Amino acid sequence: MSSSMAVDSTQQSPKLNLDEFIATALSGTPNELHPFFEAFKTMHTRKLWHQLTNKLHEFFDNPLSKPYRVEVFERFVSDFESKLNQLRLVEMGVKVSRDIDNPEKHLTFLTSLLSRINKETSQEAYVLLLATIAHAKLLYGDLEGTKTDIDSAWKILDNLEGVDTGVNAAYYGVAADYYKAKAEYAPYYRNSLLYLACLDPATDMTAEERVARAHDLGISAFLGDTIYNFGELLMHPILDALDGTPHEWIKRLLFTFNEGSIGKFEALAPLFPQEPILQENYAFLRQKICLMALIESVFKRNADNRTMTFKTIGEETRLPVDEVEHLVMKALSLKLIRGSMDQVEQKAHITWVQPRVLSRQQIGELSQRLDQWVNKLNTVEKRIAPEVLISA
Repeated sequence: MSSSMAVDSTQQSPKLNLDEFIATALSGTPNELHPFFEAFKTMHTRKLWHQLTNKLHEFFDNPLSKPYRVEVFERFVSDFESKLNQLRLVEMGVKVSRDIDNPEKHLTFLTSLLSRINKETSQEAYVLLLATIAHAKLLYGDLEGTKTDIDSAWKILDNLEGVDTGVNAAYYGVAADYYKAKAEYAPYYRNSLLYLACLDPATDMTAEERVARAHDLGISAFLGDTIYNFGELLMHPILDALDGTPHEWIKRLLFTFNEGSIGKFEALAPLFPQEPILQENYAFLRQKICLMALIESVFKRNADNRTMTFKTIGEETRLPVDEVEHLVMKALSLKLIRGSMDQVEQKAHITWVQPRVLSRQQIGELSQRLDQWVNKLNTVEKRIAPEVLISA
């Protein structure tokens, strides 16, 4: 059996001669692989397509099969592919395609398989393959082609229910990679978290991949112009990958933003040159931490004490009073807070603040406020109890 095979979608694969294929395989592959081919012959002859699918997956997972995977898929599997579960078929095709180094042949192999998948009856398989093609195009620098395929895949995926996690992972993974390549931080952040929801980082990612993903999520959280709630990321175990690495300070900075602590932000600012893109966007980050400080300042106040003077807001955010109005308007436009402003009186009345994940310190402060609220209720109860008894 040849250890390499040219992939040409313009040529129809010859009809399978099972005995000849198996004999050639047994004479051209290591002895360790022979039980696979013997099982292939038996299952194919008996038309045990489900069992044959499982055995093929075992074969393609075997490291020794690497030089023979493309040929087995093209000469053997393609002959009866219509009889197989199409999602399992595509999973095999995706795995096999990784062994094709030539970019043109790689894409030809995948697009040829896509042309044989029924888009209407095998939607999950179609989306998985389309996402894989998009990823290949991204690797080869075709950003426009990548976006076209991502959009086409989403139109199908958005209408499906109970989707296989592998299909979701393929889509959100390539979508995140595309937006990373385009430096579009907010969509990268969103798609990357959705990608992580489809797998177990501890078992499905290497240590290096976990560190890289946590790092990129942190950077996108800082620079995303619509991201002011880091809750989902702060609760995700992927951040633990940064512990003990040169990027550990990024994790601290994420919690600093969540707390709205300008003091901690300024203490970490000298590390920004380690990430030039943060240093380049320092003005934006400074405004962002001021907005987070405003949110924290409002949150710490009781609901009946949320009318704040511009002077107070300036002190909390370390801004000159003449810049406070712009900051409050920015917070209102981003829907981080709700309320109104009185420019004449130089006051802001806040009626609502965006919920977010709390640190232990913030939870402790909230607990104290709840205790104060309960004590007030008890005081009111004691005062009105005699009146209730008298009226009764």
